[in-house]
Amino acid sequence: MDLFNDIQELTKKLNQAIKLLTQYGNDLAETERDYKITLRQEALKLRSEKGMPVTLIQQVVYGIPEVADKRFKRDVAEAMYSTAQENINSIKLQIRILESQLNREWSNNKWK
Repeated sequence: MDLFNDIQELTKKLNQAIKLLTQYGNDLAETERDYKITLRQEALKLRSEKGMPVTLIQQVVYGIPEVADKRFKRDVAEAMYSTAQENINSIKLQIRILESQLNREWSNNKWK
């Protein structure tokens, strides 16, 4: 019965991890949106206000502190999302292993 309880506990953890992944997905989308808006705004400023050639804007815009900060936040959100996905995969694997072990135990007990 311990295996069954372990599977139930992992299933609860899996559901929690899925909720967390949803939250991280929303965070990632928001930070991506904020980053792209700021990137566009700063690129337009460089072009219109400073008259910078378009070919140089891509090199300069990433060094602007506000853009760099938003990009960092986006990268962190992406890492958190990826970590949550890996956690879900790990929990699924643990559940499959326990299910296989439970099936082996049940099939061995049938013949005894």
